[in-house]
Amino acid sequence: MSEHLDIERRGLGEFTEQAYLDYSMYVILDRALPHIGDGLKPVQRRIVYAMSELGLNAAAKFKKSARTVGDVLGKFHPHGDSACYEAMVLMAQPFSYRYPLVEGQGNWGSIDDPKSFAAMRYTEAKLTAYAEVLLSELDQGTSDWTPNFDATMEEPVLLPARLPNVLLNGTTGIAVGMATDIPPHNLREVAGACIHLLDQPKATVGDLCKYIRGPDFPTGAEIITAPEDIQQAYESGHGSVKMRACFEVEKGAIVITALPFQTSGSKLIEQIAQQMQAKKLPMLDDIRDESDHETPTRIVLIPKSSRVDAEQLMQHLFATTDLQRSYRINFNVIGNDGLPAVKDLRTLLKEWLEFRTDTVRRRLRFRLDKIVDRLHLLEGYLIAFLNIDEVIKIIRTQDQPKPVLMQRFGLTGTQADAILDLRLRHLARLEEVRIRTEQEELSAAGKRIELTLKSNRRLKTLVRDEIKADAEKFGNERCSPLVRRDAAHAIAEADLIPSEPITIILSQKGWVRAAKSHDIDPRELAFRSGDAFQAAAYGRTNQTAVFIDAGGRCYSLPAHSFPSARSMGEPLGGRLSSPDGTSFVGVVGGGANDQVLLASDSGYGFIASVGDLYSKNKAGKAVLSVRGVAQAVVPAVINDIETDEIACITNAGYLLIFAAGELPKLARGKGLKMMQIPAVKLDQRDEFMKCVIVVPPRGAIKITAGSRHITLKQKDLEHYRAERARRGLKLPRGFHRVEAMEVV
Repeated sequence: MSEHLDIERRGLGEFTEQAYLDYSMYVILDRALPHIGDGLKPVQRRIVYAMSELGLNAAAKFKKSARTVGDVLGKFHPHGDSACYEAMVLMAQPFSYRYPLVEGQGNWGSIDDPKSFAAMRYTEAKLTAYAEVLLSELDQGTSDWTPNFDATMEEPVLLPARLPNVLLNGTTGIAVGMATDIPPHNLREVAGACIHLLDQPKATVGDLCKYIRGPDFPTGAEIITAPEDIQQAYESGHGSVKMRACFEVEKGAIVITALPFQTSGSKLIEQIAQQMQAKKLPMLDDIRDESDHETPTRIVLIPKSSRVDAEQLMQHLFATTDLQRSYRINFNVIGNDGLPAVKDLRTLLKEWLEFRTDTVRRRLRFRLDKIVDRLHLLEGYLIAFLNIDEVIKIIRTQDQPKPVLMQRFGLTGTQADAILDLRLRHLARLEEVRIRTEQEELSAAGKRIELTLKSNRRLKTLVRDEIKADAEKFGNERCSPLVRRDAAHAIAEADLIPSEPITIILSQKGWVRAAKSHDIDPRELAFRSGDAFQAAAYGRTNQTAVFIDAGGRCYSLPAHSFPSARSMGEPLGGRLSSPDGTSFVGVVGGGANDQVLLASDSGYGFIASVGDLYSKNKAGKAVLSVRGVAQAVVPAVINDIETDEIACITNAGYLLIFAAGELPKLARGKGLKMMQIPAVKLDQRDEFMKCVIVVPPRGAIKITAGSRHITLKQKDLEHYRAERARRGLKLPRGFHRVEAMEVV
């Protein structure tokens, strides 16, 4: 026997697309984003409502959190208990919520570790007085109601918030394809902006920023974002704001007294300690955590000496640790139309005021309906009072007194039921004066409500007065001061390194090492077999060493990073990417403003600043233009361009000395001709400029050729002085194969 099945056939792509869209809208509307009306996500709204149903108002006794969570899960929110409890904890932490909705008793976490709270079976909770802002009008016809997940009871769609809680406490959430990041704000400032917008509907965001100067986080750290940047974020609905820790100097120690929002003190101490271990904070001696219950934040930094600049040290820590943090601003909320959107500050407040005005209007109508119903009953009571004996007689003698009363006195069914529901003693105690007095009072109240409902001006005044009253009752001073500060900059790594003298030694095979002194003779060091001394440079450990290869490219490395001269060093090829087959010919130390002579053995050269030779790339940068078969020679440091002289010598023994000022200052290039060398001899490498040195005033020159050497003093050097670009004069017989020249 076959059975007919009603099966819907749909394509897999169509089905999955629709299913994912349904899931996305569920996450956006029913989990991650707050509503502009009460500023709550569904789980938060259900927690607050469930606690109110349990009678856990601010004046009540505490109840176990497990009881609240159980009610929330069993009646309204069939999800995980841990997630529900964590949402409840967040609303109870004064360091997480600017105006907490839940008052906790027990361990509800600490500012150092917000998730260190005890299990819900140990903690107790009730609502705070501020929660009255969300709940006080709930039973006055102000909210729509919807069935809960199993349709056994109803829950409010929104809570009738008397203040814009969406801005006061803020929220964060990640949905599908969108997120929200609303920082908390100060109640008095937000209330002032709402009142101004009620009085001036055309007010701009700039006008509102005169009241709302910026976010107000529950921690006391400074907000350092410029007011114009905050206003721009409010105008667009998204941006960022920076917070910076507060500190004081006490007896030479730096005491951090306030941390940015959601910053862990233990994590911060760990960040600083890591820098100390990595020797990136040589000016800091110790760090202590002296926080306790009375002073939740007190982190003490101990400098190594009183000469340490506390401001400079803190600027470095602001730039490299969580002592300064940025927070996103993204006003993405579910609006009154039920759709998510990013709103600017004015639109957000305007929509909330529309929600609040509609809530007040519904409350007034509900109250007016109650007054009309009560007046209707009082009218029946008055008839019963005036005919009390006959009413009692009818009640006593008739089996069905209701229709008889309605027919005899012209009562409605509601009035007749109200009279019959009265106890006999209450019926006997009816007094005309009390009834008529209550009628007059209710009639006057009803007329006032009708006038308010018919007048937008009166309604607006009522909303403004209620906002002002709540601001006076629940408002407080700003926690996060707004201070304009300059951007923080980390101390350069070179500035963190102690300035000590250092000698950098380069070998002919490209191995480098360093000795912490200027007194060492690098030529006396031991080298690997087949290797020998090539060049040396004097500098300091906090400076940068520059290496130049035969092709005229320059490479930079920190001077403190080289192995000790007691070892054989390390190959430069492992840290730099020089062209294949190119050897390193020299090294330069000193500061960025020092000057150095760069030259090729073809006789051309120029003077450059050491800073112009720096390169961030492993492959270096081309500085000295070297053409043909020419190669760069060992660079020479110039001490004073006004008084120093340059001595050039060829391998064939021709020596020329001229003033250093004759050479140009360039950042890169070929330079000018320093010495005349026959082109034919240069091309065939028969003759080339062997080396170049800088001769200070009253300096002497030592020239070596094989086993012979000669020292030329100042009176001897006069013979070889001439203008730049000359051939020079030949040295005495026996020095036709020059190997080295140095200043002595």
